[in-house]
Amino acid sequence: MREDDEAFGQRSGRGRPASRRRDYLDLGGDRDRDAPEGEGQPESGRQGGNAPSRASDEDQDHGKDRDRGKSQGKAQDEGKGQDQSQDQGKDQGGDDKQGQDDSMRRRKKRRPLVIGIAALVIVALIGGGIYYWLTTRGKASTDDAYTDGNIVNIAPQVAGQVVTLDVTDNQFVHKGDPLFHIDARQYVFSQEQAQGQLDTTKAQAASQKLGVEIARKNFPAAFELAKANLDSAKANLQLQQSNYDRQKSLPKLATTQQEVDTTAANREQAKAQVEQAEARKIQAEPVKQNIAQSEEQVSQTQGQLEQAQGRLDRAKLDVEWAVVRAPQDGWVTRRNVNAGDYVSSGQRVMSLVTTDVWVTANFKETQLDGMRPGQKVTIAIDAYPDLDLQGHIDSIQRGSGSKFSAFPAENATGNFIKIVQRVPVKIVIDSGLKKDEPLPLGISVEPTVMLK
Repeated sequence: MREDDEAFGQRSGRGRPASRRRDYLDLGGDRDRDAPEGEGQPESGRQGGNAPSRASDEDQDHGKDRDRGKSQGKAQDEGKGQDQSQDQGKDQGGDDKQGQDDSMRRRKKRRPLVIGIAALVIVALIGGGIYYWLTTRGKASTDDAYTDGNIVNIAPQVAGQVVTLDVTDNQFVHKGDPLFHIDARQYVFSQEQAQGQLDTTKAQAASQKLGVEIARKNFPAAFELAKANLDSAKANLQLQQSNYDRQKSLPKLATTQQEVDTTAANREQAKAQVEQAEARKIQAEPVKQNIAQSEEQVSQTQGQLEQAQGRLDRAKLDVEWAVVRAPQDGWVTRRNVNAGDYVSSGQRVMSLVTTDVWVTANFKETQLDGMRPGQKVTIAIDAYPDLDLQGHIDSIQRGSGSKFSAFPAENATGNFIKIVQRVPVKIVIDSGLKKDEPLPLGISVEPTVMLK
């Protein structure tokens, strides 16, 4: 029957009491015969189990009684199994209670350790807070800070083709070192032409200077000559007037009409010569003015000479500017020119980062209280953690960063939201820099200002 139950599942009515269950014919199995007596069975079960044996010994003919006794014994066996399950449940409940007691004892043992660890954590937090307050008291720091410096844009002053490039990227150059060369042949030609024009103008100026010296002598002499000629003409006029008067006073028989006419003509001619002499005198009279005019011509020639000299100097500058040189010491950066490129005047072809480096720190406006120029500053550099830089505050910008932005805030329009402003502070590095570790511009730093 057990095998049938296992094969086809438990049949209904197995859990009912023996008095209400139907009796099934038990052909007798080895399990029922071999089961030990009284094992885990109640008293009624044991008596029921032995009844078939006694009935078989007393009366072999009563088969029904034997079969009924076997059925009752089987029911008692099932009751015994249920009692065993209840006993196992009681045992399991006892085990759970014992496990809970063990867990409580372990928790009680761990409780001092947990309390100790929590106390240590609280003490560590309090100690860290006290240490942070002591170390940051009287200090102001920010991570919104960067290295800054001077950047010189290099642009040629003359146009032309680049024939040689003398530097490369990130190369350090000194003031006056050549950076690149531009084809200077056209500027050399202009220089030679300007030199020839200057020489011609110099010759003209020299000739004008000689003319002034001559004028200083000729014009006074000409004036004196004009006066002398005037006196001579006046004397001749007087003579001719006397001859004419004499001829007119003579009787007609003592002279002829031809002689009278001749003396009259000589008199008129003498008058004309006097007038000419007077005109020449008037013409030669402004001696100083004539000399000044000659000197003015020399000055004009001197101006032309200076213009020619200026053109020559410009031509020389063009030739010199054909070699672009470094205006300061620094590093070549952002180079965008190569040999063979054509460059225009004023075109930026590279930049030069000078050796002057400082720190621009954008402190909050709430950190400016007590901050003054000259205060000591310690500087930590993210790129070089082992580098210890010392400096001081050089100046504080008279305006926040947003005030000088391309689009400054218009707080008078729209809704207002207060935003903490930042003010740039210039920090000069005093010591700690290394020649083999240059500071690129724009890298992050963290300055700490000693306010007290």
